[in-house]
Amino acid sequence: MKNIFIGFLCLILFILTSDCSHNTNPQIRIKNESPDKVNVSIQSAGSDKFSINDVEPGQTSSYQTASVGNVTATAVIQNESVSFPAAKSTHYTIIISTGKPPSLQIDQ
Repeated sequence: MKNIFIGFLCLILFILTSDCSHNTNPQIRIKNESPDKVNVSIQSAGSDKFSINDVEPGQTSSYQTASVGNVTATAVIQNESVSFPAAKSTHYTIIISTGKPPSLQIDQ
């Protein structure tokens, strides 16, 4: 009986710690559907600011970590932006196209 209780307790601890490991900051990447190289400035909640630069036409950048909260991404050349609330454990792709404002895709 004691061994069953210890095994059950270990199982519960394992489940609780594995759930916490998936609670990560949002990830953002840029997909360039325009014919020109793009640079995008990302302003996330608080004072976090970074850029994803030199994304070639037809390419997608690697993911960058942002803070939870409101995020504004501005395509530097077009001076167009998209804003969205970024949630934990979510991956976002910002799509840059010619003649359109940037759009947002949530990756699952």
